[in-house]
Amino acid sequence: MNKTELIDKIAAGAEISKAQAKAALDATTNALKEALIAGDKIQLVGFGTFSVNERPAREGINPATKEKIQIAAKKVAKFKAGAELADALNK
Repeated sequence: MNKTELIDKIAAGAEISKAQAKAALDATTNALKEALIAGDKIQLVGFGTFSVNERPAREGINPATKEKIQIAAKKVAKFKAGAELADALNK
């Protein structure tokens, strides 16, 4: 499902216009992004939890040259499905 299809589903489910659904989706994704940038954890009961994990710097190998390279530390977004979502997926 792409963003346009998701907007269509939101509009139909909430009985609002596609423009309103797009605005709501954009506001939601921006709020999630801003919270994660600030280091907050977002818990949506029944759906899941968004959080930020830090990956330490490590040594890797360039597959083309077989040279050792340094891979920088970075932060990554993480999602853990809630119990209700996990159960729904496994029915």
